[in-house]
Amino acid sequence: MRYLARRLLHGAFLLVGVSVLSFLFSDLAPGDFYSELQADPRVSAATLAALRAQNGLDRPLPVRYATWLRSVGRGDFGYSLAYQGPVGPLLAQRIPGTLLLTGLATALGWLLSVPLGIWSAARRRSWPEASLKVILSVLLSIPELLMAIVLLALAVQTGCLPAGGLHSPGHADTLDALRHLVIPVTTLTLGLLPILVRHVRSAVSEALDAPFALAAAAHGIPRRRLLFRHVLPVALNPLISLFGLSLGTLLSGSLLVEVLTGWPGLGPLFLDAIFARDYAVVLGVVMASTSFLIAGNLAADVLLYRADPRIRG
Repeated sequence: MRYLARRLLHGAFLLVGVSVLSFLFSDLAPGDFYSELQADPRVSAATLAALRAQNGLDRPLPVRYATWLRSVGRGDFGYSLAYQGPVGPLLAQRIPGTLLLTGLATALGWLLSVPLGIWSAARRRSWPEASLKVILSVLLSIPELLMAIVLLALAVQTGCLPAGGLHSPGHADTLDALRHLVIPVTTLTLGLLPILVRHVRSAVSEALDAPFALAAAAHGIPRRRLLFRHVLPVALNPLISLFGLSLGTLLSGSLLVEVLTGWPGLGPLFLDAIFARDYAVVLGVVMASTSFLIAGNLAADVLLYRADPRIRG
């Protein structure tokens, strides 16, 4: 329990640090929500100053940060000037979409990468394994945005899949939503797959070359039993640690994919807030993404704690 308490405390300190840095960077960024009104001759400087004072934008940074912390305690997470309301409900509407997208892509990526990585490690220096490495290298070299554009173009040309959004006009059923998920989930999965397969292959290969595995093979233990009963449990530790990192990587990449595919997650909300200089929403999305990353790493720490008795000791 002491180990988990330390990890929770570390995550809390990380959240505080990210919030402080985000506030500092937003204060250093040029302009604010009312900057575009300066070009309108009908809006006087006194009016702009009054608007900034009304919304607390003229207050010192520590005062604004303390005000934001109090709003976090209420669950508001600040006040959105663009949407004229608290940020918390906006995040609550978009977070399920992002979690659904990243959750499916993460599950699919690991379900594919584990057997592929084990197979690749077991078939080292063979031409099928070399072909797999070439395919993975090609996938790794393609940016996720380009992959999404190609898939969207194919969907438009063939009409086999909807090109963006959550539902087609006149359709609001689960099957239609699943069809809309195909392109963003495929994009994220193909972007994550090469990294996961390489790590699984490396971990399994290292375990196969360990003295205990060589001794077991010399004693005539069948290859399949050696892989799944002896080698894979040893290779689990680095893979469990990779789980939290893969979730964080997928979350950062999913925001751009959501924008491109029109998926109603945090990505479009984040982009609109940046263009509008609605820094309360920007900070809310940043904190939500950081929380997901910390939660993923904490889940990996819990699994590692259960799997490795050396940590419990």
